[in-house]
Amino acid sequence: MSERERFSEVRQGDAALLRSRAIPSLFEALETQSEGTVAVDRHARVVWINEKYARMLGISDPAEAIGREVEEIIPHSQMRQILATGQPILLDLMLFGTQRLVVSRFPLTDDAGTVIGAVGFVLYDSLHRLKPLLAELSRLEAELAATKRRLDEGRQPRYTLQSYVGESPVCLEVKRKARLAARTDAPILLLGETGTGKELIAQAIHGLSARSARSFVGVNVAAIPETLLEAEFFGAVPGAYTGLDRRGREGRFKTADGGTLFLDEIGDMPLGLQAKLLRALQEQEIEPLGSDRPVKVDVRVIAATNVDLERRIRDGRFRSDLYYRLNVLPIHLPALAEMGGGLEAIAESILQEIAARTGLPLRGLTPEAVEALGRHRWPGNVRELRNVLERACLLTDNRRLTAADLAEALPDLGEVEYAGATAVAVPAAVRTDQRPQSLPLPGYDQAYDEFERGLLGRALAASGGRATEAARALGISRAAFYKKLARLGMRAGG
Repeated sequence: MSERERFSEVRQGDAALLRSRAIPSLFEALETQSEGTVAVDRHARVVWINEKYARMLGISDPAEAIGREVEEIIPHSQMRQILATGQPILLDLMLFGTQRLVVSRFPLTDDAGTVIGAVGFVLYDSLHRLKPLLAELSRLEAELAATKRRLDEGRQPRYTLQSYVGESPVCLEVKRKARLAARTDAPILLLGETGTGKELIAQAIHGLSARSARSFVGVNVAAIPETLLEAEFFGAVPGAYTGLDRRGREGRFKTADGGTLFLDEIGDMPLGLQAKLLRALQEQEIEPLGSDRPVKVDVRVIAATNVDLERRIRDGRFRSDLYYRLNVLPIHLPALAEMGGGLEAIAESILQEIAARTGLPLRGLTPEAVEALGRHRWPGNVRELRNVLERACLLTDNRRLTAADLAEALPDLGEVEYAGATAVAVPAAVRTDQRPQSLPLPGYDQAYDEFERGLLGRALAASGGRATEAARALGISRAAFYKKLARLGMRAGG
């Protein structure tokens, strides 16, 4: 026999010796240090109990417990569960009268691995020894519960159908379709210009649906870098690619499981991701990045866009099969200029919201101001109207906003028409008794670009050149803000 073989034999012998010594030593140590020990056979009858445990149970002689079913002497015992499952319960709390005992339970097996009994140890007869551990556990549980509440609150809809102000026929039609949409789980496609309230309607539909108690998760497709979109939507297993959180990512579909997923600016989704989205809609399952196992989800999808998807299909930028899957129930949201006489009600509702949010006095509108609002085209729709009204509230102390107040907030509101020809009115501060001179206006696209250039420039100036703050002030995403800057040849200052 070689030296290596002899050494291996010695090691194996030592391991067997240690194992044979460890088992009774561990049992003796637990029996000595614990507050009580009991053993049962395969039928859950007590075969042994130490004196400490017997005294705790009010039994003067441990022999009196032998042969009795364990529940007769320990009413809340879980020893039968150990016998049935063959699995230990390493740490548990057992109620004994008014006392809570900290216990551990282990199965006993024969050489063939068959369960022939079980043994239980009362580690502590009082929880005071575990106070530091229990205090830390309680703190962590409280933090977890508070975090879950904040997340749940953040995922609950802020808007209801009553938040969609307007009683004109087109507004009533939107509300009617929203109520119909809430009755089903079919995908919905919200169509309309930017600022027409697409997310508001999406939240309202969720709130009216059978999913209202679950999460509403909104995501702006255009605001997420293309390299992160797949993981953001479908999640990723730990270490799926460099730079991802080692713990992986759950993904928006999984977060919205049981609830509603709102996909804004769906027209900007890359073609590759559109195929995975189509599969998720058809099969109700997703495949996280880096995984080959599909995960079942139950999600109702509401998509929104301000672009012509049919044109994008013709241009090869959007899948026709995904379009038809999303376009089961389309809802067109009218632009502000299409709402007819509902503009005044919308403006008054916005003024109430501004007063509640900022603490500024509640303002009203003079008839002339209402007329001035009606003359503007509102290319930014409700978002632009809110911006103008809030700016006007900051620039004046008048309790009722006048046409001049609005013109100061948005000079384009001074625009008037004479005999069907568009003209520019001289501001009220320099107006004379003479009719203002009509000047030819530039084309609409040029005028709109100038308006946006001025609006973005003022927002950047107010935020010290910080694009994120400027975008937030205008109520648009950071990505959309940068797109507008690039189109207009502008740059952020920081």
